Amino acid sequence: MPGEVSGRIDHLLGNCLMKLGNFDQAAIAYGDALGDASYGHSGALATNRGRALLAAGKPQEAVASLVMATKDTEYPTPYKAYVALGNAYSQIGDFREAGVAYRNAAIDENNPDPSGALRSLGGCFMKMNRAVDAVEAYRTALDFSTPLESQNAIYEDLGMAYAAASRWSEAVDSFGHATEDGTHTLSAEGSAALAAARAAMNSSSGSTGSTDAFLAAAGYATGADPLDPLGKSGEFIPSAEDTGFFDISEQEMAQIDMDNRSIKRKHGHSGLRRFLIFLLFVLLIAGAAVYAYYSGYGWPLQEQVVEDLFTSNASGSDISGFLASTLSDQEATDIDAVLPDGATGVTVAGVDRSMTESSVLVTATLSAGGEQSYRVSLVRDGLGWKVDGVTVEYPALDGGEPAIDTGEPGEAEATDAGEADAEATDGGEAADDGTDTTSGSL
Repeated sequence: MPGEVSGRIDHLLGNCLMKLGNFDQAAIAYGDALGDASYGHSGALATNRGRALLAAGKPQEAVASLVMATKDTEYPTPYKAYVALGNAYSQIGDFREAGVAYRNAAIDENNPDPSGALRSLGGCFMKMNRAVDAVEAYRTALDFSTPLESQNAIYEDLGMAYAAASRWSEAVDSFGHATEDGTHTLSAEGSAALAAARAAMNSSSGSTGSTDAFLAAAGYATGADPLDPLGKSGEFIPSAEDTGFFDISEQEMAQIDMDNRSIKRKHGHSGLRRFLIFLLFVLLIAGAAVYAYYSGYGWPLQEQVVEDLFTSNASGSDISGFLASTLSDQEATDIDAVLPDGATGVTVAGVDRSMTESSVLVTATLSAGGEQSYRVSLVRDGLGWKVDGVTVEYPALDGGEPAIDTGEPGEAEATDAGEADAEATDGGEAADDGTDTTSGSL
């Protein structure tokens, strides 16, 4: 009824309006949901509202809503709000505040893709003419990206950062990495930077020396990466609030890092004997690991990946971390539509394994009662597996149960009529649901 407050209804209404591309009305619906204090989920709602305003071309209003989202201490995935906040600040040209937001997104331990936030942080550094800092951000983004994930675009960004810092040889090398597999074409800006780097190298000796020396000369201690959370230092990225990342100088950050590392060195290095024992252990398990890999095994196993996929989807949590990086946005949306909302259980009926591709047949217990079978196709991702397709399986005509075979999976069909999962279109971003754990869920 008019004037009636219902956070849940308005939340779902906002999701539907986002699906329809009606971003202004979606922002209003999320705002109405925020008015229901008993419903809660203020972080997710404020994030959704900010995304809707951003998609509607109102970045200044989006900033206010997204800042509100970051203040919700109960919000389990604040990185979503920070990423959207970085986008909003970028649209209004405030790249310093955008960089702070992207960095906060990168240091959120719940962020499944910190490399994306670090790449955006590098872009902010470039806008602020801080090419050396951009180099560090892009190098760290590469560290966070998986071996099978496309790193070409990050290498192109790194090449442009090196070129901006007049590091011509490193720039040419980075552009070479970006194009060496033949799947990535440099942008016009990247092509121009590559041509300039080559011309500079041909006309002079060019920039030589290691990247570590280059960073040390710019104020970074050799081997010390203030942005490197899991590299040489073994440290997580420190909190932006604790370090004053954008307020203290690079020299001060490097000195702090060196002081911390000097304390650790007091414990000494591992002895040669410990190293040899470890090496022997590695050699003993190498044969077994290679055999398991070629037999289609990995960690986690295919069935565990599929069970976790259905369990996460049933609870309204993030599923993007289970999906193959090669999937398009539409393919990922199709998989999300096929998966049943609120499934109360899932049972693996069979697994067909191979070295690079596998198929898993599962039976899910639906929230409305009854059971439904699904066939999940997976592709190898490093040592583990990622989902690249989900289709509904119907019983055979003779009444038998679906079984694993080697045929091609059919087209996915959405079968669940549960709550709507909103996804912004025309430049919008996906909305979050009440439990909201990733940018792809509602």
